[in-house]
Amino acid sequence: MKRILVSVLRVIAFSYIGIFVIFACFQRRLIYFPSRAMGSEEKMARIAVPLGLEPWRDAQGIRIGWRQASPPGKQASHRLVLFHGNAGSAFDRSQYVKGFGHLDEGRTWQVFLFEYPGYDSRPGEPSEASFRTTGRAAIEQLTAEDSRPIYLAGESIGTGPACALAGDLPQKVAGVFLMTPFASLGDVGSIHYPWLPVKLILRERWDNADALRHYRGPVAIMIAGEDEIVTAAQGQKLFEGYTGPKRRWIDPDATHNTVANTVDLPWWQEVTDFLLENSAPRLSSH
Repeated sequence: MKRILVSVLRVIAFSYIGIFVIFACFQRRLIYFPSRAMGSEEKMARIAVPLGLEPWRDAQGIRIGWRQASPPGKQASHRLVLFHGNAGSAFDRSQYVKGFGHLDEGRTWQVFLFEYPGYDSRPGEPSEASFRTTGRAAIEQLTAEDSRPIYLAGESIGTGPACALAGDLPQKVAGVFLMTPFASLGDVGSIHYPWLPVKLILRERWDNADALRHYRGPVAIMIAGEDEIVTAAQGQKLFEGYTGPKRRWIDPDATHNTVANTVDLPWWQEVTDFLLENSAPRLSSH
């Protein structure tokens, strides 16, 4: 009987170690789910036109996302850069262009949809380091183009780069909007894998609460009341921990991916009013 018990415990121990090693070695595949290109550059550009989008390119001509096309002679007074969630790609987030970009007939926001390395047709590998490096370069590029204030928006995993870059570049980010955010990726991992020492082995940290300690601008947060991925408690923890200007919205019956976002909903304008009323002018010019 003792031998059988020892054998069972040995199998359990080796199985646990095996799972531990797999998680440690392949954690990025468990975190990031990059989509691939929907078509050629020419095809994508044609599809983008009726959505009011045009390619957003860096100084080398590489497409780093999509941006809201400005009508001739008409320029929005503020810029909003969106870091999208895991599923799909930046191109799939045109609802943010519709929701924010239509306010005041397009005079308030010009929306930029940032694409991550390894997603769509953008070269590179998904990681916290690559997201932060390329995101910072995009903000620096926008800062060099003109002095309109830059605001950041993050959705789900995209709240990671949004918070990190706000903390890294506080004088260049006028405000932040977070959709279904988490306090830290380690916390989320511990919720889904309570039997693993996730925080000990996690390389992709995305500690949003810590990042925002280095930021003092306005932060708007949308929480899904029935969030089954990051949980509403994570969004609440992030909100409560932030000491700067903040406001929270809750969609009580929404799951992680079903927050109501039709253009006619008042929260688009409410988020905008909060951010603009609480942000200092001219931040992006320094």
